[in-house]
Amino acid sequence: MTCAFRCGNACSHPVPNTSENPYLGDLIAQAVSRRSLLRSGVVVSAAVGAAGIFAAPAVAGDVESPAGSAHRNRAPKGLDFDVVAPNRDDKVTIPKGYEQHVVIAWGDPVLKGAPKFDADAQTAAAQAKQFGYNNDYVALLPHPKSRRKRVLVVNHEYTDEPLMFPGYDGAAPTREQVEIAWAAHGLTVIAVDENSRTGALVPDVKDKLNRRITVSTPFTVTGPAAGSDLLKTSADRKGTKVLGTLNNCAGGTTPWGTVLSGEENFNQYFANAANVTDPTVQARLARYGFVGEASQRRWEEFDPRFDLVQEPNEPNRHGWIVEVDPNDPDWAPRKRTALGRFKHEGANVRLSRDGRAVAYMGDDERFDYLYKFVSDKKMKTGSGKKARDHNRTLLDEGTLYVAKFTGDSPAEEIDGTGKLPKDGKFDGSGEWIKLAKGKKSYVPGMTADEVYVFTRLAGDKVGATKLDRPEDVETSPKSGKLYIALTNNTARGTGSNPGADEMNPRNENKHGHVIELTEKHDDPTALKFGWNVLLVCGDPEDEGTYFGGFPKDQVSPISCPDNVAFDPYGNLWISTDGNALGTNDGLFAVPLEGSNRGQVKQFLTVPIGAETCGPVVEERHVLVAAQHPGELEGASFENPLSEWPDGPGSIPRPAVVNVTRKGFGRIGR
Repeated sequence: MTCAFRCGNACSHPVPNTSENPYLGDLIAQAVSRRSLLRSGVVVSAAVGAAGIFAAPAVAGDVESPAGSAHRNRAPKGLDFDVVAPNRDDKVTIPKGYEQHVVIAWGDPVLKGAPKFDADAQTAAAQAKQFGYNNDYVALLPHPKSRRKRVLVVNHEYTDEPLMFPGYDGAAPTREQVEIAWAAHGLTVIAVDENSRTGALVPDVKDKLNRRITVSTPFTVTGPAAGSDLLKTSADRKGTKVLGTLNNCAGGTTPWGTVLSGEENFNQYFANAANVTDPTVQARLARYGFVGEASQRRWEEFDPRFDLVQEPNEPNRHGWIVEVDPNDPDWAPRKRTALGRFKHEGANVRLSRDGRAVAYMGDDERFDYLYKFVSDKKMKTGSGKKARDHNRTLLDEGTLYVAKFTGDSPAEEIDGTGKLPKDGKFDGSGEWIKLAKGKKSYVPGMTADEVYVFTRLAGDKVGATKLDRPEDVETSPKSGKLYIALTNNTARGTGSNPGADEMNPRNENKHGHVIELTEKHDDPTALKFGWNVLLVCGDPEDEGTYFGGFPKDQVSPISCPDNVAFDPYGNLWISTDGNALGTNDGLFAVPLEGSNRGQVKQFLTVPIGAETCGPVVEERHVLVAAQHPGELEGASFENPLSEWPDGPGSIPRPAVVNVTRKGFGRIGR
């Protein structure tokens, strides 16, 4: 069910990336091998990669050898909590000494006049004023006019019509059902009152900042591809205005206070790819995963823009990073073409030393790429109108890059099982390859407009490195290192697909891994970097797993890393999606420094069938979005397989959960 409604059964179709650009296994064979010291079975290395770029070492301390023994060192700051055990419970499970409450769930009122949610009598008009479906990215921001309030921004990835509507017929949806689904996509901005004693967050439906953004909301197209012939349609002959946003996945909060959200599996909403006759258009559609005739939701029967035969350019208007200003409800949301078009998981921004914005982005597809954008202009400080207006243009002018990785171990040492090479680490160096800057293309045979609109094809041409579904990417505010969640890729090493390499060390990779990337001289504008694999996820008892060198008998099992975040102390937090170990998805914390580096600890689990999204980890709050609870084979409105969050007799509702320590104390302290 998840496969059908989230991504249009992407994994059941051929891999879209059939390019013959070199992949890492070819490059490794040319690399120079090196050796590191192994001490007490724990890797201690400080090596220089093939291009001379420093790759961060794993640092581990004394551990007791007997299985199941405790680590001698105290838990790092922020991580002193009782580990939650894997389970299959239909609830959010949290550590002892913590409390939880649902902040907002699908159908709850957002705008004044919104009715109370009624699953049996839902309307499109009601949904347009209510919280959307399948919440994913979560941002909790300061309120510009009140210290006792916060601003919650949440995006809504997709809809599960069989779970939403009684008597749903997928072959013949009604117009009302389709329009409800349109209104359930997009984003929500809502103010919440924060209780200073308990930490409770309660929506304030009267706040003027509250806002719903849907499939029908006008967006302004900005950046170098705005106005391109590739973006023009019969409804928008200038190529600068788009209705709505589709399949919003992860996101990021910018240093200037706006929110970025990534349009991911947008291809599934469009019909009749099989009936397109132009061979150039066919090839472009295939690279982005467009297949078949009728779409899963049949929106094309109610709006011709979802029919590729009638509107071949409409899909080019989706697949972008969108930017929303939660403090200005009158500011039209933007689609930022300078950041390229692909299946964006999200975007996260780090400032360079001179104040330029550097956005890192993953393309969530098997064998696709990692990108970054470096702005031309510098951020202005302050909260005044002049600074705000300037900063809201930073992502329109700059340079777009794609990543190419090189391993430093001989190819024969990467056997596809996850076994470490002789030097004790999966690591190496890499470079950022320039794709386009403004109206100038650096990709042979492609115009700048083509690079921005068909960015995947540009990555193919310059030989970018094929990765195992690069999803959320985010830099540590403490170290500046970039962390890349590679969720999984069961197609690696199968058929004619590329096999394991040092960057993607397992064939049929069902559990995923996490990469740590260090820019040269800690400069996000650099063109060179070092990298190492921090985690090779899965069952700790599996020989092919790796936890940064930390003893595997003292970690929580983790599978399918998806979103990443950081707490105030610099620890990495990872939420999972599609746990292949047979238990519920969850939220995990990982120290990145000292003797506990790599010690994965599970903080919570979400209900059965749900995915853990968000997350937000503050000093006193942990927020997660529990997406698609009960999304299991055989589930329907009439046969719900989860009763979370409302309890017995109810249908499941995606919701945002706030976890606090009892007494509103510090998390993990």
